[in-house]
Amino acid sequence: MNDHVLQDLYQVILQRQREPQEGSYTCYLFDQGLDKILKKVGEECAETIIAAKNGRQEETVGEISDLLYHLMVLLADQGIPLDVVLEQLDRRSQKIGNLKHMKQVDRET
Repeated sequence: MNDHVLQDLYQVILQRQREPQEGSYTCYLFDQGLDKILKKVGEECAETIIAAKNGRQEETVGEISDLLYHLMVLLADQGIPLDVVLEQLDRRSQKIGNLKHMKQVDRET
């Protein structure tokens, strides 16, 4: 497996944003704008939840893949580099504990 698959996909998304190609779904999303991108993120999130709840592992993997793709389109639309998110995840992975804080966050969301 390619360890850089997310980075590679994000680069393709950025390229489509810079250099639109006819028939590209990514370009379609950018053309439709933020509301369409957010709608797709929401749909894919809901589909991921349903697939996982129904215990359909293969379908869950597919839906998570769709969700990650649409989240990366959102990142590109908002001008947020994927590296910023990956760095945030890396910082969070260095933390140990803080269950009290996590429970507070869960109550607030």
